[in-house]
Amino acid sequence: MDFREQVLLKDWAWWKIGGPADFFCLPESIEQVRESLEFARVRGIPVSVLGGGTNVLISDAGVEGLVICMRKMNALTLFEDGGKLRVEALAGTPKSELTRIYMKRKLAPALFLCGLPGDVGGGVVMNAGVAEQITPREFVEITDWIEVMNMEGKVRRIPREEMGWTYRHTTGWQPGIVVRACVSWALEVDEEIPRKVREATKNRLARQPLELPSCGSTFKNPLGGKAGALIEQVGLKGYSVGGAQVSPKHANFIVNVGGATAADVMSVIKHVQTEVKSRSGVALETEVKFLGRW
Repeated sequence: MDFREQVLLKDWAWWKIGGPADFFCLPESIEQVRESLEFARVRGIPVSVLGGGTNVLISDAGVEGLVICMRKMNALTLFEDGGKLRVEALAGTPKSELTRIYMKRKLAPALFLCGLPGDVGGGVVMNAGVAEQITPREFVEITDWIEVMNMEGKVRRIPREEMGWTYRHTTGWQPGIVVRACVSWALEVDEEIPRKVREATKNRLARQPLELPSCGSTFKNPLGGKAGALIEQVGLKGYSVGGAQVSPKHANFIVNVGGATAADVMSVIKHVQTEVKSRSGVALETEVKFLGRW
């Protein structure tokens, strides 16, 4: 394992924001994740895990201790079993790889996965999903089990039923690191899937500011409503602090228009929350997670 010091994390985050990690590594296997934890244990330093970097805001002051980036934990196997297609994937495997597999087989999960950035581990941890009323639409619907490594390097397998699945969140696996997951879906071919995926991708490109760095949706949708609509209703489309801006295209995206800092983004987040709360009574919760020295 190559353990590097003072690695700028903005290069590993979709927002292109973030200070340095004290120590940084890129394991390629479950055994190397174990080696990384031993490195941190011997030195008595904290450990943070960075997946695809799509739903995280990293502090300008960086991250203390060791950052384990899962980007190279990218491998999968697939097999048919009991009328289902099962895929076992290391946590750093991009969701786009799952999309490709389901698309080729013309299976329904391709439709919701095509709208999700990031990796499989993040998909499980966040119970990633889409707003559209389709089946499936969240990771809980396709996950069979996950494997989690605790801080002593031991791996245990947790079935879906033992995880607490809620909107954009899971429990039951902490503390530890998700290192592998198995997802599955019935082998029920839908000849319309390729067309539906192309149409959904076209619509997302039209509605979302995918040409600029962001974390995707910044806020969770409140019960019975849409965060983007609430933000638009209070007139905050285009609102900016420094290089961070509420996207004029989709108000639930905060984009980096150039040189944005974590402090800029945090200022925009707090202003949006304050304005929406005072004018609609809704307390918006962030979907994005915060990493580092705040």
